[in-house]
Amino acid sequence: MDTTQKKYKYNWGIEATLDVIGGKWKPLVIYQLKDGTLRFNQIVSKVTPRITQRMLTKELRELEKDGLVTRTVYAQVPPKVEYSLTETAQSLIPILDQLCDWGYEHMNDDIEFKCEE
Repeated sequence: MDTTQKKYKYNWGIEATLDVIGGKWKPLVIYQLKDGTLRFNQIVSKVTPRITQRMLTKELRELEKDGLVTRTVYAQVPPKVEYSLTETAQSLIPILDQLCDWGYEHMNDDIEFKCEE
């Protein structure tokens, strides 16, 4: 680690959590990976509304940097890359399940898919 870079100190736990998983796409990407390993195009097709490939690449890199996603590259032609959640990210799933349930309970008329789908 570069000793010239100072690690940011958060005031609240929720601030740290939102810094790592905040935004429109990261929780959706994590939630799609909850049932197991997926390839890039599988994630793109599952995240609704559609995420662009550029944005998904950015989000996956940040999730990997923050220790929430593991990226596995297989040396073959064509290249094969798979993404899966780390144990740390798995610990977020009950929280994301609760957020999904809350949204379904309070905004049911505006929700296309149930959380279990």
